[in-house]
Amino acid sequence: MHGVKLFTGAAVSVLLMALAGPVPALADTIEAALVRAYQNNPQLNAQRAQVRSTDEGVPQALSGYRPKVNLSLSSGYQYQDVQPTQKGLAIHSDPPLQPNAASVSVSQTLYNGNQTANKTRAAESQVSGTREALRSMDQSVLLSAATIYMDYLRDSATLEVQRSNVRVLEQTLKQTRDRFNVGEVTRTDVAQSEAQLAAGRTQALTAESTLTTTRANFRRIIGNEPTNLAPGSPVDRFLPPTLASAVELSLIQHPDVTAAMYGIDVNYLQVKINEGALLPTVTVAATASTAYQQQLTVFRTSTASAIATASVPIFQGGAEYSLIRQSKENLAQQRLNLEKTRDTVRANVVQFWGTLQAGKAQVQSAQAQVTASEIALNGVREEAKAGQRTTLDVLNAQQALVNARVALVTAQHDRVVASYNVLAAVGRLAPQVLGLNTTVYDPSVHYQQVRDSWVGVRTPDGR
Repeated sequence: MHGVKLFTGAAVSVLLMALAGPVPALADTIEAALVRAYQNNPQLNAQRAQVRSTDEGVPQALSGYRPKVNLSLSSGYQYQDVQPTQKGLAIHSDPPLQPNAASVSVSQTLYNGNQTANKTRAAESQVSGTREALRSMDQSVLLSAATIYMDYLRDSATLEVQRSNVRVLEQTLKQTRDRFNVGEVTRTDVAQSEAQLAAGRTQALTAESTLTTTRANFRRIIGNEPTNLAPGSPVDRFLPPTLASAVELSLIQHPDVTAAMYGIDVNYLQVKINEGALLPTVTVAATASTAYQQQLTVFRTSTASAIATASVPIFQGGAEYSLIRQSKENLAQQRLNLEKTRDTVRANVVQFWGTLQAGKAQVQSAQAQVTASEIALNGVREEAKAGQRTTLDVLNAQQALVNARVALVTAQHDRVVASYNVLAAVGRLAPQVLGLNTTVYDPSVHYQQVRDSWVGVRTPDGR
């Protein structure tokens, strides 16, 4: 009896306390782990860099509105020797000429079939789509962090259950051997106890190996070794009240859906850009130049010009028409991708919502199973003392209790992870929603810094 108490109360309390009381001040909480993952996860930071790179597409598109200025300088030596074909004087340069020239040209596109305007709008839509991809990555990293946090709690609690079971089985084997020595049980009872202890040690070693793997993944995702983890709790309070409202919300605000919508905008504008290649182009160019000693008889020449040019494409081999047709097919494909994305999001919400509801019931069932298994084990032990039960009956009841404890740990883990999965499926797994104590990354800051930049090679962070 005393041996059973070694593992019935403490082994699973790590998770049971998640909804039962305050978190110790020095414990690492799931919220703190999510903050570290949000700030330091390399995959997430790489996606942020991708958004900043996409921002540069807007000033690149806006450059089509701006003039292009070129300065040309030349200098050197030139020797000329002119021999006339008829009677006349030969001309040669002695000393050699030193031709120097400088010219500046400015060109400005006045109209190009609205290609610049459509390229700018497409770049802006691309930026918006990439931001939604970043929001999706935010959700993925936070979900992975919450999952690995709960995985470590589950696996560490499971290991404690198995180690406690080994201690109980060692005591049971000792008691069985003592009873065998006084003739109360047979050698078979001792062998059964030894076999069960060996199996228990194997299960403990397996649980320890699993925990080692989980610890490595915890370090990879969150960025530090797990130490003194506080219990995790579900995030049901952030979820919509019904499945129907959850599905409706996901189809509006899930980042995969909104990213696909921006993808349609980008492809639609690409059609317009390609169609613009069939329209006239109007440009104006101004040039001023000065040249010295370009010829033997002329010391300096200065020129200035301003020319407007209108170019109307007639036929350019047919490639422009092919690009228009191709971009229309890409647009149709993107619209179908949006429908596919919506179907996937809807299915995920329904799936995880069902998993969450089942998880709530499984926790209650597992708790009832543990309680019943404890009572059954105590009863079997008392009956074994009276000779009404065998050693094998006691060992089987012991294993049943161990299995019930592991099932309870797993059910509590699944219950918390399912709530995070539903929140992510809806599209609301974000630091703002969770109320995490961290500065939220704002991609619009970098965008505003570079959007209207005309010159400069340094990034806003100084690189």
